[in-house]
Amino acid sequence: MISVSDLPLLNAFLNTCSAAFLVIGHHFMKKGNIPAHRKSMITVFILSGLFLTSYLIYHYHHGSQPFQGEGWVRPVYFAILLSHTVLATLIVPLAIITLRRGLKGNYEVHRRIARWTYPVWLYVSVTGVVIYLMLYQIFR
Repeated sequence: MISVSDLPLLNAFLNTCSAAFLVIGHHFMKKGNIPAHRKSMITVFILSGLFLTSYLIYHYHHGSQPFQGEGWVRPVYFAILLSHTVLATLIVPLAIITLRRGLKGNYEVHRRIARWTYPVWLYVSVTGVVIYLMLYQIFR
């Protein structure tokens, strides 16, 4: 059984999987394998939804986790956290819009918005793992 204290690790795992499927989906799109691209991106969307649910449950029960690092790493951590938080807020509607455009076959608009969605979503997924490592593994 998973406890609330296990959720940060689960969140890091879901973010890692999201980043991997984003890269895989991008690769499929570049190779012209649209069915595999579609499946990969739907998988990313599901993984991100599971992450968001787990993240909200954890923070509802636990609250925030203070950063324990000292010295030069503090401003680095908070810069990563700030950029991650702002972009994580933006990626939710951006991902929904991008996915809807693709699923509805509006490919021209899908491509235009996906050029922004992909790097932002990848950044949010990767920095989520970095934040986990800094909070729960490296500077604990």
